[in-house]
Amino acid sequence: MNRTARVVVIGGGVMGTSIAYHLARAGVPDVVLVERDELASGSTSRAAGGVRAQFSDELNIQLGARSLEAFARFGEELGQDIGLHRVGYLFLLSTPEEVAAFEAGVRLQNGLGVPSRMIGPAEARRLSPLITTDGLLAAAFSPDDGHCTPESVVQGYAAGARRHGATVLRHCEVTGIETHGDAITAVVTQQGRIATDTVVCAAGAWSRAIGALVGVDLPVEPLRRQIAVTEPVPGLPPDLPMTIDFTSSLYFHAEGPGLLVGMSDPDERPGFSTETHDRWIPHLYAAMERRAPALLDLRRTGGWAGLYEITPDHNALIGEASSCSRFLYATGFSGHGFLQGPAVGEVVRDLYLGRAPFVDVGPLSADRFATDALRPEVNRV
Repeated sequence: MNRTARVVVIGGGVMGTSIAYHLARAGVPDVVLVERDELASGSTSRAAGGVRAQFSDELNIQLGARSLEAFARFGEELGQDIGLHRVGYLFLLSTPEEVAAFEAGVRLQNGLGVPSRMIGPAEARRLSPLITTDGLLAAAFSPDDGHCTPESVVQGYAAGARRHGATVLRHCEVTGIETHGDAITAVVTQQGRIATDTVVCAAGAWSRAIGALVGVDLPVEPLRRQIAVTEPVPGLPPDLPMTIDFTSSLYFHAEGPGLLVGMSDPDERPGFSTETHDRWIPHLYAAMERRAPALLDLRRTGGWAGLYEITPDHNALIGEASSCSRFLYATGFSGHGFLQGPAVGEVVRDLYLGRAPFVDVGPLSADRFATDALRPEVNRV
């Protein structure tokens, strides 16, 4: 292969395919997306699929709300069924500090048009009857949130990008980026060289290595997270919300006739391994026993592991490098990339075109770490 491109997007997950779609739909010619494996084979295919606007950071609220709008019209716009279930997100709160933080978050969310609200333990159990309210002080709920199928979103965006003239190259690993001075001249892949002056890094947990090719530090660390799937649950409510015990990070939502269950492992250390193991199970069972003991009786029928792309403040990196001309990036979403993919595709499109995005993402620049301008996201799972 020896070709040219106006833009090369690196990464075939939700972020890369959304960016390629939005660029091509805006009329940018010769958009090329390169993916080293199959589309959605990285973190996207292993995500829990949650979509929400309940965040503590104003930018994340806006990105989440904008993406929810895009998910709602996905079938009409892209002709792809993504299995969207708008059953809401329910955060269970067990300490006064958690309640105060979520009360502030709900006020901020309401001011930005998100219909979240604080509710009591009794209503929380009515919404999610598998939980116990022992020690529960309050909960936060937004009916507009929910979950959908990550792989379907990626396939929809990839097909839409192709229809608008983009090229999608699978099994095409990037091995280098050529520059002249501070200007990009080409992307080198295992399939050959692509002459271009613009690169968008949407490589998720592998983004730091891509940034290093042009001397840009993208402080992203991979961290394994595991998910379990259970046997069918008799009488499972059809509108069961995504339920999160905020203290332990235990979460679950309906997955077919059963449940998808996950939580963070406090003993996990950064690394690229996606092998599954049972070392996290004692933590999982302890969290279940405390907040959802009904889950303890369910047999596990499957599961998988994937990678979060963690930044020091658990917030995204979105912007354009100042040290290398036309190197853009959208990475480091710390578990929120899938749900923000549609909105970030719009943002990166506008950054490339030189016009103001619907939200100012300047505070999410990777440069913030050099000036200690951290932007911590409290409401993370």
